[in-house]
Order: sequence, then structure tokens, then C-alpha cells
Amino acid sequence: MGNERRLLALVICLVLGGGLLAAVLGASRASAPQPGHGSAGPAPADYVDIGDVSPSPGPGPAPGPDGSAGSVTVECGRNGEGHYNEDNLVVSPGLRAGAHHTHAYVGNLSADAMSTDASLDAAATSCRGGDRSTYYWPVLRRTDRPGTRPFETSAGHGNAGAVLPEASVRVEFRGNPVSKVVPMPRFLRGMTGDAVAFTAGAGADVRARWGCSGSPDRSTTRYPRCPTGDLVTRTLAFPSCWNGLDTAGAGAGHRSHLLFPGAGGICPQGTFPVPELRLTLAYEVPAGAPIALDSFPEQRHSPRTDHAMFVNAMTDGQMAGVVDCLNTGRDCRT
Repeated sequence: MGNERRLLALVICLVLGGGLLAAVLGASRASAPQPGHGSAGPAPADYVDIGDVSPSPGPGPAPGPDGSAGSVTVECGRNGEGHYNEDNLVVSPGLRAGAHHTHAYVGNLSADAMSTDASLDAAATSCRGGDRSTYYWPVLRRTDRPGTRPFETSAGHGNAGAVLPEASVRVEFRGNPVSKVVPMPRFLRGMTGDAVAFTAGAGADVRARWGCSGSPDRSTTRYPRCPTGDLVTRTLAFPSCWNGLDTAGAGAGHRSHLLFPGAGGICPQGTFPVPELRLTLAYEVPAGAPIALDSFPEQRHSPRTDHAMFVNAMTDGQMAGVVDCLNTGRDCRT
């Protein structure tokens, strides 16, 4: 009889202990950061209803008599080739997976960390007119859906979820409102945005603007919540004042050779206006779906960390055509 009581007590302890263990594990799982949520980011404050965003003051200054009022659209598709990697040829050349997050590309189909000027010049391109430049940016993900393809899971570092393909990619060059532009040199490297803006504590290099296709007069540095049927848009404008000497920036910022013009379009002293590159990306995002940019882990997928890079691999003739179109005020497509 004593043995039976001891056995019953042991069973009760195991049952109660197992329940307690399950409760502890359940609480642990519930409190653990989930990709794209909680302490891993984005935070609720990173989202905004587009209707709550004030209309923009309007476009920049109108081109003057000495300005370059044209535009050139380069038809490069929308990465139907599936060109993705975790490299960053501009910031960390020669270092595989140096970005710690996934980039999407249009243009040069060979671009990766090991690319050289010669390899870019010899590669195929997605651009219809033969532009071999490379244009790239961090992917946007739906964090409520798991990634299933290799490029969706290879980045790691807290970047998880199904990659949203771009519904459209617009590669456009614009002129300068107060001056004619001069050609970019071959293999000029450029970047816009700040991949560490969340921890930097400053917004001077935050350049990306987010919006909704149905509200082109409203833009924000937060993830927009758009009405049903609208596309989510990202616009990334690049610096367009070149120092006339270098094709790559010095130091950690990689920005010293290419600067942004002032508010009136005037380039800083010692720099010259070159064609302004502008990337406009659009995505089909169901209403209420959570989205997040790929980022470094400590940046918590903040939309303020959006950024993009390019390497100009146009031939001298192709670049001359862009400059002529801009300086003569025409709208061209290549």
C-alpha cells in the first residue's frame, strides 16, 4: 500500500511538473522576438496611414534658362532574372555576404562582391538599350510569410520572410535646375541613404521616401499603409554633384566624391552637376500585411535605413546620349 501511494505521488509530480515546464516554454516562445516584430522590429511607430501624411510642398525649383530640364528613363525590367545576393560591390568590394542582408538588382547580370570594372564591362544586362550599369537595393519582405527560396533564407541576421517582388522598377536620370550637366565617368560608384540610420541618431543621410501610388503628393520616411488597390512605393534619389576626380568615395561613408546639391539645385563648391539617378520601386502589398526592409540586426528593419547603390557602366557614347537629352530638355527612353 505504501508503494502505491509513493507511485501515485510520483505520477502527480511528473504531471504537474510537465505542465509547469510547458507553461514556462510557452511563455518563453511568446516573449521571444519574432522576425519583423517586437524588439526585432519594425516598431508600430514605423508605420503610418498615408492619409495622415501631409502633402509635400511640391517639386523642387523649376529649371532656369541655364538648367537641364530633360529626363531619361532606362528600361531595365524588374529583376525577372532573380538576381539577388548579400554582397555590396560599392561598400564592401571583394567581401562575400558583406552586406549581411539581401539586395535585389536590375541592370548588370553579373554584379556581385567580386565584380571588377572589366567583368562588368563584359557582362550581359537586363537593360533594353545595353546599359551594363548595376543598380541595387535591400529587398522588402512580408514578415507574416516564411521564405522558401534559397535567396529568401540565405541572408540570415534576423532578415526573414517572403521577399516581395517589385511590381515595377523605374530607372530615371534627371538634370539640374540651374546648370547643364556633365557626363558621369565610367565606373563611378554612388550610394544614397543610410543603412545605419536607426542607431546613428541623425537623419542627414536619410533620403528614401515611401508612399502610395494613389497619393503621389504625399511621401514619408515610414512604411505607408495604403488604400486597397494602391501600390507601396519607394523613391531613392542619388547625389548628383561630382568632385571631378574620383570614381569612388574615400573613408567609411563612401560619399566624399558625390554630394547632394543645395535646396536651389546649386552644387557645393568644387563639384560639378552630373545626371541625377532616381530609382522608383513599387510593390503589391495587401492591406494590413506587415512589411520590413532587410537590414543589419541592430537597425531593427527601420524604414529610415533604406538605401541603394549603383555603378555606372554605360559606354561613353551612352552617357553622352543621356547628357544631351537632359541638357536639351527632352524626355527620352533607352
